[in-house]
Amino acid sequence: MFCFMAVNFIFPLFSLNCFLVIGNRRPEDPEDFFGLYAIPSGLLVGGLVASYLSGNNLDTVSGSVAIASAICCIAAIAGLADQKTARTGNVLGIAGVTFGLASTAADMSVIGAGSSAFGQVGLLGGIGAAVGASVASKVGPTELPQTVAAFHSLVGVAAMAGAAGEYLGNVGELDAGTMSAIYLATFIGGITFTGSVVAFSKLSGMMKSTPLALPARDQLNLGMVLVLAAGMASFLDPALVNAVNINASPEALQLASLGLNAVVSTILGFHLVASIGGADMPVVITVLNSYSGWALCAEGFLLGNPLLAQVGALIGFSGAILTWIICEAMGRSIIAVIFGGAGTAASKSGEATVIDGDITIGSVDNMMESLLEAKNIIIVPGYGLAVAQAQFAIADIAKKLKGMGKSVRFGIHPVAGRMPGQLNVLLAEASVPYDMVFEMDEINDDFGDTDVTLVIGASDTVSSAAEDDPNCSIYGMPVLRVWKSHLVFVLKRTIGNTGYAGMENPILFKDNVEVVLGDAHETCEALRSAL
Repeated sequence: MFCFMAVNFIFPLFSLNCFLVIGNRRPEDPEDFFGLYAIPSGLLVGGLVASYLSGNNLDTVSGSVAIASAICCIAAIAGLADQKTARTGNVLGIAGVTFGLASTAADMSVIGAGSSAFGQVGLLGGIGAAVGASVASKVGPTELPQTVAAFHSLVGVAAMAGAAGEYLGNVGELDAGTMSAIYLATFIGGITFTGSVVAFSKLSGMMKSTPLALPARDQLNLGMVLVLAAGMASFLDPALVNAVNINASPEALQLASLGLNAVVSTILGFHLVASIGGADMPVVITVLNSYSGWALCAEGFLLGNPLLAQVGALIGFSGAILTWIICEAMGRSIIAVIFGGAGTAASKSGEATVIDGDITIGSVDNMMESLLEAKNIIIVPGYGLAVAQAQFAIADIAKKLKGMGKSVRFGIHPVAGRMPGQLNVLLAEASVPYDMVFEMDEINDDFGDTDVTLVIGASDTVSSAAEDDPNCSIYGMPVLRVWKSHLVFVLKRTIGNTGYAGMENPILFKDNVEVVLGDAHETCEALRSAL
């Protein structure tokens, strides 16, 4: 858990603070004084320490610090919802988790934890934090999605381990509510663990992106859910099993039920995520984020820790809301995604209809001349921009063109890249002004009046097959209609290099589209030099 927390400290710092440091600040950014947040934070933690040293009202002060922690975590999510307040949200999030750790340490002291217990927590926490910080500091923007998925698996493991420890340490002494929390924490943790491992494997290329299509897929999932429901019933009331002439002690039956839950839930998590295609991995990440929150919430209930339950519910609900938003943006059924493609046709393989026609190959000189003649320009970045690290060059190009009096805007698909917000972070890193970046719904109707559109490393999010080809895997997904522009330049490394859905983009064969081949970074640098 400390490893996971350390990663979640480093990632926001890496993706926001490190991109917006003093040397890379936009001219319009107001001066900030985030160091001053340390004053009230220090006073609050200092008051907790003073209460401990004086031996007066430590439990009351600890509860107040826990409330402050919950408030800071809620405010952090509100701040991270907008780029202009993201750094403030980041600082509030760090403060909230710090208060939570301080409150937890105080609670340990209240219940009489000795120095050995604090030593164990400190040692394991230090090791976990060091590992998490080390791993996160080496992760680049393109590896963020799979790394986030990998570390979600740690929350699942922590939930399962915490549930098992709570049960094994108090066999025969737990009430029905705690027993239910233990079973649910194991169930959610198992799904989160293996589901996150599969998502990591697909995003990193270790597994094929095509969905696993086993016969009777939905029936298999339903069967496993029924087994888990029966296991919960026997876990809560072992007498139900003995009623069918199985002679075993209640403790043995409960342990067997909990073990069955752990095994079946991990298999279910694997099957649910493996049955989802690579094109839907962005929404899978948000689902797993929600699952990890509910796992923490269940842990909070079984440990009797209100703060853990509050923060877990906050993560769970925010992840669920984000999942719904992304599903709407992708034209996907949230039920189908959560339940591993339930109710969807398993025969869709992502292979689009064969396209007739020729691809027009363009050049940097053609692109430069067209941009100089254009008045309205839209730039659509994709995952290829992140891979090529071309954000700085394209930001300079946009500023040069805007300085010539042209209208230049960036159009971002909600799931551009492999993680919601990944392209927004890249553009923030390159100091692209906020007022130049538009979401799909804000800019999609303007392509018909656009002179030139540059598509850099995007494929599925600008594919006309999503509207025209019912046989393709992304049919029905809202896309940026770049092909309606008067002229479109698509920057691609090679012909045949498909998007994450594994299908060719039909817009490459349209008469108003030219494909400029080569590394996006080199192409953008050449265009910047030419301009």
